[in-house]
Amino acid sequence: MTQIATVEENLGGGLAKISVPRKTACGHDCEECAGCGMTGASIFATATNPVDAKPGDKVVVESSTQKLLGVVALVYLLPVILFLVGYFTTEGLAEGVRYAIAIGAAALSMIPCVLVDRHARRSGALTYTILRLF
Repeated sequence: MTQIATVEENLGGGLAKISVPRKTACGHDCEECAGCGMTGASIFATATNPVDAKPGDKVVVESSTQKLLGVVALVYLLPVILFLVGYFTTEGLAEGVRYAIAIGAAALSMIPCVLVDRHARRSGALTYTILRLF
């Protein structure tokens, strides 16, 4: 996946700190809407800098789509799957108890999400590469 980012600082060793605007389904046309209250949120990350971009430069960056899709599946699908498993495996209990168990199971899905996030940060698994100046 390619995105437009801004180089914030050079970190040396062929690395740069970049800010990537967060994208959402609404498209962030905030001047027209302002409904969500989220204006200009950015994600800061480290990127390899083979083009020697300088701070302030707008650049095109690429991230590993395959790794990103794995994280998306974990964060979005695992809670739904565990909710359904928690609900359907407790057949015969009171409805309120079934929902409580299902919600608890979905909440437990956050544990693997946090562990994968910590591992990805330590290992640098989700990295960006600066392809070219914008």
